[in-house]
Amino acid sequence: MPERTQKVEVEAEHDSDARAGSWWFMAARAVAGGPDGEEPAVQAAGPLFAILGFLIFPFIWSIPEALITAELSTAFPGNGGFVIWANEAFGPFFGSLMGTWKFLSGVINIAAFPALLGLGIVSLAPFVLMSLIAIPQIKPHRWISLGPKGMKKDWNLFFNTLFWNLNYWDNISTLAGEVENPKKTFPLALFSAMILTCLGYIIPLVAVTGAVTVDQSKWDTGFMANAARTISGNWLKIWIDIGAVLSGIGLFEAQLSSNAYQLDGMADLAFLPKFFSLRSKWFNTPWVGILVSTIFALAVSYMSYTDIVSLANFLYILGMILEFSSFIWLRKKYPKMKRPYKVPLQLPALVVMCLIPSGFLVFIMAIATKTVHLMSGLMTVGGIAWFLLMKICKSKGWLKFQRVVVDDEELES
Repeated sequence: MPERTQKVEVEAEHDSDARAGSWWFMAARAVAGGPDGEEPAVQAAGPLFAILGFLIFPFIWSIPEALITAELSTAFPGNGGFVIWANEAFGPFFGSLMGTWKFLSGVINIAAFPALLGLGIVSLAPFVLMSLIAIPQIKPHRWISLGPKGMKKDWNLFFNTLFWNLNYWDNISTLAGEVENPKKTFPLALFSAMILTCLGYIIPLVAVTGAVTVDQSKWDTGFMANAARTISGNWLKIWIDIGAVLSGIGLFEAQLSSNAYQLDGMADLAFLPKFFSLRSKWFNTPWVGILVSTIFALAVSYMSYTDIVSLANFLYILGMILEFSSFIWLRKKYPKMKRPYKVPLQLPALVVMCLIPSGFLVFIMAIATKTVHLMSGLMTVGGIAWFLLMKICKSKGWLKFQRVVVDDEELES
């Protein structure tokens, strides 16, 4: 059986009794802050493809990712999440590389959230209200529109918008060591968040595309707020805009927390120096990880919203291909390992479950721009160089590393 890597309490008063509702909120915020951000899909390919995309894509991508996250987070309940999984499956090099890809994807993703401020909501209530008010104005024939004749489809923008809005379900895994009962909390939080998130996207999209006639090029990020004004008046737009700042903060906090605790978990695995696991005396949070994540996010904040989404997606895809491989290999490597939550499929079916979204991932990578390919390649080389540097620092004793390992008898077969 593999070693169990799990965060130990650094102070006696450490409170790890996280309620399912709190983790449901974290899971939902890690993926979406509301329907804001889905509008470019309409701009890129028209209402019909946008609606079909947000109806079909959760089954191709979101559900498999959430199922894998639920199984592996409960089998390996330590901070670091996907880094632990890759390490257990393929060893330290791939564990470190997973950490590089997911961390850089996360901090680049953070840089997109300021672009959403003023565009989101703290809850779905205004969108639900807007959708209800829009019902008498809906004309179903607008849903099947493919866009103006002669307007070229931007498939790169379309698929990146779908992927960006419906991924990052595994972000919550990096905080698994903070949960007292992950085998119950994680599956419930993930599946509840998935239902609400998917409905939160499709209902307003169907309502607005059916009720509002506007030039397709106007469907840029933030159009939902303008649509609310058209459908119901300026008061609803103001409501959405006010709530947007809080929604943006929620997205920022969820991603920043995931990144910070990922670095904390990587320090527990001795992939990073021990000081990355330092905790605040007041809040018991990994302040070094928070600081480093913030610095990286600020460093890439100069990039455009589209470039940020494309680069974050590409790096995340590299990590997800490794994550799918880790999931399959761990099932084969440890068939008798106790899994508090287990995807109810045999290995051949699991391979198919992973191959379908993997094919989509390869397609997203293929249509990415040359700039995204180049930057992702350079960052990958940088991640490999970092792994080798840490290996040298460890062997020479230049920095202090400490692997935190706790045997969890409940998980033994």
